[in-house]
Amino acid sequence: MSIWEAVILAIVEGLTEFLPISSTGHMIIASALMGINEMDFTKIFNVNIQFGAILSVVVLYWRRFFQSLDFYFKLFVAFLPAAFFGFLLGDWIDSLLENVVVVAIMLLVGGIILIFVDKWFNNTDERVEVDYGKSLKIGFFQCIAMVPGVSRSAATIIGGMTQGLTRKAAAEFSFFLAVPTMFAASAYKLLKDYKSIQATDIQTLLIGNLVAFVVAMLAIRFFIGFLTKYGFKIFGYYRIVLGLVLLLLLAMGVELKVS
Repeated sequence: MSIWEAVILAIVEGLTEFLPISSTGHMIIASALMGINEMDFTKIFNVNIQFGAILSVVVLYWRRFFQSLDFYFKLFVAFLPAAFFGFLLGDWIDSLLENVVVVAIMLLVGGIILIFVDKWFNNTDERVEVDYGKSLKIGFFQCIAMVPGVSRSAATIIGGMTQGLTRKAAAEFSFFLAVPTMFAASAYKLLKDYKSIQATDIQTLLIGNLVAFVVAMLAIRFFIGFLTKYGFKIFGYYRIVLGLVLLLLLAMGVELKVS
């Protein structure tokens, strides 16, 4: 993987990780179009640069992230379902990740849901707060995102809205929940694969994390403002188009997979 290929993938990761449009689908397309989806290092890189994206949340929301122990306990409760089912179903999840048809279908289904979700949950009461019960329920919504193409961000934001949170509050809790969830998933996979990382790959990983960090900060700022004003509909249409693009590429015989 060249430095420029790493930068492109990091930009894609930073732009899509916290938007409800599935970073998995975008990474599949980007790596396939650059012809690097078959490389062993590509999967390691795609997972590792999530650390940069995670750091962007901590930096942007540091005043709120470093607060009471009660806040961390709520995040832990929300994290538990994904930790449990991720450990239990890890091999099944990896097999789904290699099935790009599943990713494309989930993009389409999720897109249709996003088109209508603003009408289903039009919450305006900003006084509603996340308690332990709401945290656990949002955590179970996050488990849906174990199916590639669903989008962790979309699942958790919708989960928050089902609990009465406004779009902004649900999105921000989704960002906070991403920190322990993505850190655990990334650290686990990194521990499994670190022996295959070469000394020459370290610079590529550092650059990728830096780019993902900067781009994710910009994406989060944009998303909060856009979501508060316009809602989810445009993201729904975008997901539908992306799903159709994946299916078209597959029909054309383009080899698409993450392995």
